[in-house]
Amino acid sequence: MIELRHLRKEFEDVTPLEDVNVTINKGDVIAVIGPSGTGKSTLLRCINMLEPPTSGEIIVDGQVINDGKCDLNEIRKKMGMVFQSFNLFGHLTVIENIMNPQITLLGRSRQEAYDKAMYLLNTVGLSSKAFNYPEDLSGGQQQRIAIARTLAMDPDIILFDEPTSALDPGMIGEVQSVIRMLAKSGITMMIVTHEMDFARKISNRVLFMDQGGIYEEGTPKEIFEHPKKPNTIKFIKRLTSLTYKIETDDYDFTDAYDELQQYAEKLLIENERISDLQIAMEEIVVNNIMEATDHPEVLIRVDYSEKMDLLSLSIRYKGEHHDPKDSDNELFLEMLSEPTTELIDRVIETDNDIYNNLIEIHFKWEEA
Repeated sequence: MIELRHLRKEFEDVTPLEDVNVTINKGDVIAVIGPSGTGKSTLLRCINMLEPPTSGEIIVDGQVINDGKCDLNEIRKKMGMVFQSFNLFGHLTVIENIMNPQITLLGRSRQEAYDKAMYLLNTVGLSSKAFNYPEDLSGGQQQRIAIARTLAMDPDIILFDEPTSALDPGMIGEVQSVIRMLAKSGITMMIVTHEMDFARKISNRVLFMDQGGIYEEGTPKEIFEHPKKPNTIKFIKRLTSLTYKIETDDYDFTDAYDELQQYAEKLLIENERISDLQIAMEEIVVNNIMEATDHPEVLIRVDYSEKMDLLSLSIRYKGEHHDPKDSDNELFLEMLSEPTTELIDRVIETDNDIYNNLIEIHFKWEEA
């Protein structure tokens, strides 16, 4: 369907794509992941020629589309694109946003365009908003309208560039549900996303981008559970764990808590469990370990296992042992008593006396 051969894209001060080679087959749902700045969005923009590549070939249905000889408007009719920003026309109603491209680009009558638009609005659950203006809608609703507008053009492939990145956490799910529905319909899709749980569940192929190209590719199971190359392993490991090293009594926990919230949003961890974890961190580390010394030596690690649906807090520290159950914080003790919470507290025998204490708390979702 689409083949990229030695694709290269240079800008004045950076070259995000150096040598990209990949084939996109009909019916593929491809998640494109990787660190920021590795050319993920640039790749999509090159595929539909919003960014002409510096060199290499983009072949669509056997035709090289970047040789200057093809009709790009005809090619773009085959490739819809959904952007981070919704790009709806504010002076048009919802249904006019969906009808107008059909009329001007596909030559459909107003009645045909209207019928198609209403069908798609019903598909994305927004038929009641047909005569509203975009400003009347939430971000999630506007993105669903943008998807409906793209579908109205009957594309062979849809390119999604971070479709949920501009949304509040509560709106992400409604857009993802529409994309999941499309995946089940068999339409070919490429999705650049930072939502790793979503990428894992929706795709049949994952492209990990780094070092100017596709650094590693495979099935979701291969990439997320058994990555082979060093940078992929490092990236995946960082997705599922956070580490904090505390060696000063003025450590900034505000930044740590902000990072925890972002971590929870990416992995779709419930707010209740993150809240419990923060309470445990504050009580054990701040109110006990750090209160007892002017020179704390604490290593905190947070891990999440999607397979086991288990959030874990590990606290290693040097010095006097503190029994968490000696706390007078009733909220903390109540949390420890929950059947979904498991506490492990022990002294570690070490040769060098570093981090000679370990406290682990496991936050489960369902009762064991």
